[in-house]
Amino acid sequence: MSLIATPQSLHFQAPLPLQSGARIRGYDLTYETYGQLNAARDNAVLVCHALNASHHVAGVYAGQDKSEGWWDNMIGPGKPVDTDRFFVIGINNLGSCFGSTGPMHVNPDTGRVYGADFPVVTVEDWVDAQARLLDELGIPQLAAVMGGSLGGMQALSWTLQYPERVRHAVVVASAPNLSAENIAFNEVARRAIVTDPDFHGGHFYEHGVLPRRGLRIARMIGHITYLSDDVMNEKFGRELRQAVAENASGYKYSTQDVEFQIESYLRHQGDKFSEYFDANTYLLITRALDYFDPARAFDGNLTRALARAACKFLLVSFSTDWRFAPARSREIVKALLENRRAVSYAEIDAPHGHDAFLLDDPRYMGVVRSYFDGIAQGAAA
Repeated sequence: MSLIATPQSLHFQAPLPLQSGARIRGYDLTYETYGQLNAARDNAVLVCHALNASHHVAGVYAGQDKSEGWWDNMIGPGKPVDTDRFFVIGINNLGSCFGSTGPMHVNPDTGRVYGADFPVVTVEDWVDAQARLLDELGIPQLAAVMGGSLGGMQALSWTLQYPERVRHAVVVASAPNLSAENIAFNEVARRAIVTDPDFHGGHFYEHGVLPRRGLRIARMIGHITYLSDDVMNEKFGRELRQAVAENASGYKYSTQDVEFQIESYLRHQGDKFSEYFDANTYLLITRALDYFDPARAFDGNLTRALARAACKFLLVSFSTDWRFAPARSREIVKALLENRRAVSYAEIDAPHGHDAFLLDDPRYMGVVRSYFDGIAQGAAA
């Protein structure tokens, strides 16, 4: 039986200082919780979300079909992160478009929708906001913080910003910073959005339009990077769309029509994304990805940067993930071992590319289940 999820919201009036030097006040954070906080208040697990996800981590919404949380295969009763034992919290990040204060909301200082004036936020800012919400929930220390991709960066940052508040960190399919290639993909996607005639410098809300064309292209670019070459070949290969394949000549010989199945799939993904995701949010979150680099303040020395971490770690990577390659996880493992931290590492041979962290690979699920079994036993001891 699935969990029934209920979104909640907390309002924060006090200003939150941001890494950029700006401040944001009068903001809301939307979140969901699953399971029960125990009497000792020591069984809380914070799950940090990636680019286009949200606080809706697990369970379903009452009366809504197909409303499963984005990590519902991982989190719930009897699942690897067992909500019969852990109190799991999912928080929607500032600047998102799924409930927490973001660019589409009103700036209390001006009375106008933020739009492009929403302040730039970083991974570190999100962690500070999450810490404030945990304070309100009366949770002084987390049993674990976990996340995949950008969520993994937040989990890593938690261990550096609040080392005394984290006992375990689970960092999946992530990296200590983005490579130049990754930054390049993000920039091409951003340019697709800002050059859309309907973008209006980020104030498209006032014009009653949405930069759908730019968002479609941004999503298509991103989706290509989430899949492996093997998966794309297996799912689509060079297959033509049915209407094209039925043509006697085989091809339509057009530079603009959709002929291949992979083209049709990408356009479908882009169309869906452009209807529910906010363009300014996309710019903010991809820039937060670009900026994350805890070693930057230590002359690029990751070992020195991670010296502040005090908790135990599990890192997981996937063999065909070329966007957050296993070598990037091994950089973190090496730096933690050089600091004599307790680290478990699993490199899963999986064909699914970056998206593997969301899927049901039994070896992956087994590794996470075993690790959280150990956390639960440690909490009970």
